[in-house]
Amino acid sequence: MQNEEEIISRIVNGDITAFKILVKQYEKLVTYMINRLVQNNEDTQDLCQEVFIKVYKHLSGFKFQSKLSTWIAQIAYGTAINHLKKVSGKRYLTDDIADFENYHKTTEDPESILTKKNTSAFIQQQIEKLPVHYRTVLTLYHLNEFSYQEIEEITGMPEGTVKNYLFRARKLLKDKLELYLKY
Repeated sequence: MQNEEEIISRIVNGDITAFKILVKQYEKLVTYMINRLVQNNEDTQDLCQEVFIKVYKHLSGFKFQSKLSTWIAQIAYGTAINHLKKVSGKRYLTDDIADFENYHKTTEDPESILTKKNTSAFIQQQIEKLPVHYRTVLTLYHLNEFSYQEIEEITGMPEGTVKNYLFRARKLLKDKLELYLKY
């Protein structure tokens, strides 16, 4: 990608081609983040468009105090969280850890047997069942490779909370994987 300052300057001055370059550069990050939190394809597409509209409207206010990717991820995170609040009220914030820890399939259907044979699919399935804050921190840190400080900036969670959620999410996944590998 070209110099971010140059691209932003071109966009602010009305260059639509430069905005297309920015969207192409960051669409995977935005889509991945939104999809990890919202997990509904129709809503994901709408929210991704909403994120880039917000980016376009507020780009002139970007002051390079963080990386552009961090700033865009922050907008994506805020947009997804606001959507979750609208859709499910405060319930998303109080996802019960016990529901995740006590999740067991009681019947074995062919689909679940096939899923069990694929560890990667199993891990992805378990990540999707994590409480939203754990899933967010895990995704940002391991899959998007953001630092603790960047995650703090994106989510507004203190760094200690980010580390705590990351530790807990890893532990929950480790415990589930150990159970999975026993069978």
